Amino acid sequence: MRGEPSCPKCGGRVRAPGLFSDTWQCALHGTVHPLQPVVPPSVEALGVVVHRAQVPVWMPWPLPVGWLFTGVACAGDDRSGGRATAVACTGPGPLGGPGELLLIAEELGVGLGARYAGVEGPDPGPHICVDKHPHSKVLAAGRPTPLWHLDDAPPDRAVFAGEARGLWLWAIAWPEQSGLLMYDELVLTDLREAGAEVDLLPCGALSPRILG
Repeated sequence: MRGEPSCPKCGGRVRAPGLFSDTWQCALHGTVHPLQPVVPPSVEALGVVVHRAQVPVWMPWPLPVGWLFTGVACAGDDRSGGRATAVACTGPGPLGGPGELLLIAEELGVGLGARYAGVEGPDPGPHICVDKHPHSKVLAAGRPTPLWHLDDAPPDRAVFAGEARGLWLWAIAWPEQSGLLMYDELVLTDLREAGAEVDLLPCGALSPRILG
């Protein structure tokens, strides 16, 4: 993601539409929605993603005490719009030390959430045992939204996934203990519907997690 679009599934280089294809192509994954280069977090950078997005741009709102907005990413191009979004926040973890939370909304098959989660993709469905009660519930755009903990994620993170507004919602926390945040009935706002208060969003340094 050094200044050029990349594959949302593997981070590899992608070929732009041209004479032989009208879609973005990854040598490994074929047609993809390109992940746009990540820039330092700012209200302006967030606004660009919000304006382009065809899927929610989820943010804990209000942010937990001491937490900052630390990055945003978007998969899609000017023609298709954003088909996946990722928002990073950083702050004090529930058990002390720094914590990080990444929230991803995406259409079926994009694969960005699975890449950040470190699990087989492109979608979380095969990892979710819907026969079990959900492990967590968040309030997403005013609706109670169940999330399931993914047991096969790497041990350094806690990964939750479910559906919100008919699209995949991933919540990934580092370190693994920061996943306790997901048991506190976190309130998520789709920033496409937020007002002018977003202009006062506290921004921190770019999270290395969103660089993948």
